Amino acid sequence: MSTLLRIRGITKAFPGTLALNDVSLEFNAGEVHALMGENGAGKSTLLNILTGSLRSDQGEILINDRLVSFRSSLEVRKGGISIVHQELGLFPELSVAENILVGQTPSRFGLLDRKRMLHIAQELLSQFQVEFGLNTLVRDLSVSQQQIVEIAKALALDAHTYIFDEPTSTLSGDDVERLFQVIRGLRKKQKAIIYVSHKFSEIFQISDRISILRDGQLVGTGLASEMDTEGIIKAMVGRTLDRIYPEKGKPGDEVLLEVSHLSAGTKCMDISFKLFRGEILGIFGLVGSGRTEIVRALTGVDRKQSGQIRLDDKEVNIRTVRDSIDLGMYYLTEDRKKQGLFLKLAIGDNVAVTHLGNIASLGMIRKQKVEEVSTGVLRDLRVKASSVSQQVGSLSGGNQQKVMVGKWLSKAPKIVILDEPTRGIDVGAKAEIHQLLRRLANEGIGVIMISSELPEIVGLSDRVMVVHKGHFTGELTGPDVNDETIMTLASGLDAHAERGVGIE
Repeated sequence: MSTLLRIRGITKAFPGTLALNDVSLEFNAGEVHALMGENGAGKSTLLNILTGSLRSDQGEILINDRLVSFRSSLEVRKGGISIVHQELGLFPELSVAENILVGQTPSRFGLLDRKRMLHIAQELLSQFQVEFGLNTLVRDLSVSQQQIVEIAKALALDAHTYIFDEPTSTLSGDDVERLFQVIRGLRKKQKAIIYVSHKFSEIFQISDRISILRDGQLVGTGLASEMDTEGIIKAMVGRTLDRIYPEKGKPGDEVLLEVSHLSAGTKCMDISFKLFRGEILGIFGLVGSGRTEIVRALTGVDRKQSGQIRLDDKEVNIRTVRDSIDLGMYYLTEDRKKQGLFLKLAIGDNVAVTHLGNIASLGMIRKQKVEEVSTGVLRDLRVKASSVSQQVGSLSGGNQQKVMVGKWLSKAPKIVILDEPTRGIDVGAKAEIHQLLRRLANEGIGVIMISSELPEIVGLSDRVMVVHKGHFTGELTGPDVNDETIMTLASGLDAHAERGVGIE
């Protein structure tokens, strides 16, 4: 097996942080090499160095045993390395086809060969059974659809090494399997594949070798067939995690929130449910089922067409997000980059935005109070940052997610609604957030959690509502909260679902 890409002694330091310390790795032809580690372990820094976004302080990169030095992403592409970024890098005002072939559009007689461009883009997208057209503007796509375009864009480059950075974070199960088929095809073509994910099931399904980073150092490399989840977790976090999911609670029968006949378009139709005080209510549905649209209508992000909402047994009128916040019901979006955080501001500023009523006096922000609240968020969620003054955009994706979750949970809401709360977060941080959500529920707060990860839904939820094509198709409790039953309802395959069995 030949080595296509080799790194030797890569070291990179930032003020107050040694992000990578003497890391050496080999990536071979015809092999899927997984990279794992906690958020802040150095994975993103290493990928940024490999793709020309950062320069290492020390160390070498070799392609086919030839020393290379990348100064830009363009040089990386010319060097034969293609990446699917965790954070989408698409142009929203361009079409799907234009995004897929950006920087390498075919030409004829010096002019754009549009027919050829559409042909190539269609061939790439045909690997995924998409419902959108090549001329659709990217801004009109859902996050999961944009992720597929991002993948197709990376595949458009005939590279020798492909990097997949959390590529399935927004994909449905079917799309994940199609991606794995694509990756297996690349492996047969003797490409080198670097795969980064926090999902153990994916890692063991697709990878040949696994390398683990902790605190900027390589702590282990081995064959996937010879490793197990417990050993990887211990290597990642330096300890064992006795319980990823906390013991489930025992919610009472006091109704905190009651939603009746909520409608807001084709993905939120005649929705009715109850949330009990101290309960974690899981909402599960396949991508495009309407799970996000339901909570966006509930919290005033999207305009509802009809329906009644009662909070603490009082009818409330939620027309805007401000109405929802004033009532103590907070919605944490699945899209932290565009809707959840101010990436160019400091951690403290991001937290301060949610606490202005408590930290401002006579129109002036009390810096001491900002630092106090922000430091609490860093501590409670173990955010890896030099200080509360660090810019949020400079954090790893997982640590950004922690800041977004922490800034709202620090307000002790009546109800917190979390859309993919642990997306892009490592197993150690997931366990901490799970414990935090259970603690909130035990304190009498109502928690609604949307997740595309079935183990999280099953392991954390006291009760589960399943969504299919804009309708709730089932309500599950106790032993019925299991993978098979949930997926049957989510796929619309259960004969009872159409008759509304199990729905109050």
